[in-house]
Amino acid sequence: MDNVVAEFIEYLLTVRNYSNHTATAYQTDLQDFFKFYQNYNETPALLNDLGRVDTICFRAFLADRQRRGLSHKSTARALSSLRGFFKYIARQYTIKNDAIGLITSPKVPRKLSKAIDPIDVENMQDAIKNIDANNPWVAQRDWALVVLLFGCGLRISEALGLKNSDVAGHPDVLRIVGKGNKERLVPVLPAVWNALDKYVSGRPYSNNPSNPLFCSVRGLPMSARMAEKVVENLRHYLQLPDYVTPHALRHTFATALLSGGADLRSLQELLGHSSLSTTQLYTKVNMAEISNIYANAHPRAKD
Repeated sequence: MDNVVAEFIEYLLTVRNYSNHTATAYQTDLQDFFKFYQNYNETPALLNDLGRVDTICFRAFLADRQRRGLSHKSTARALSSLRGFFKYIARQYTIKNDAIGLITSPKVPRKLSKAIDPIDVENMQDAIKNIDANNPWVAQRDWALVVLLFGCGLRISEALGLKNSDVAGHPDVLRIVGKGNKERLVPVLPAVWNALDKYVSGRPYSNNPSNPLFCSVRGLPMSARMAEKVVENLRHYLQLPDYVTPHALRHTFATALLSGGADLRSLQELLGHSSLSTTQLYTKVNMAEISNIYANAHPRAKD
């Protein structure tokens, strides 16, 4: 069974272009199911057994995850992993299981994203200067990262995946590699170029085209945790709410564009969402803001 799972993971990486992180999550989910299957049936799962797994077994697996305190979101992903695996063995090994299609995913509430007040984003520049007062080029790096996330709506992984060659010559758009290795083009504002130029010119390390754009104080690639720490420090320094994270800068970008009249399809393209339903969450955010203004400003709201 381990060989079949390994084949499936390789298929996800090479054919479906899944990220290493996603493929690892699928592998963990499958291992969790096969461990449950062995305990449930008192025998290890063999490939030919999988066509006979019934709805009772699948539902018992979901119930077991609930007993272990795993979230609905985690269990929904595990079920998605199983569905993908069973589709794979149906194509590759002609082992078909109809029961998996009868299992309903647990309801996962969609949380409304919170945007950061643009004034708070502006205040981050002076805060960064004070936090990194002893290392000016690090201050320039951190501000460039904040402006890039806020000005282009990038994910942390996308920003940290940029190389020096990607910004050389001030291209009108950045070619961003997002989830699933999908590429998209994102326009760059003058304010973003200004911050990037100051950082690159003040950086004490090589501008080798193949090197990562953002680097640590030791010249190594900047990690996602380091980027998160930059915003954590800003949050504590400015006494901002807990929802102020690097990803919240991306939400702020999206909310600002939607409020400014951007259509959903354009916003979907800029954010790199594979599904329009994900982008539509921002319409709920915008309506929540409008409802809040209405509740506080309308003369009859309190009746």
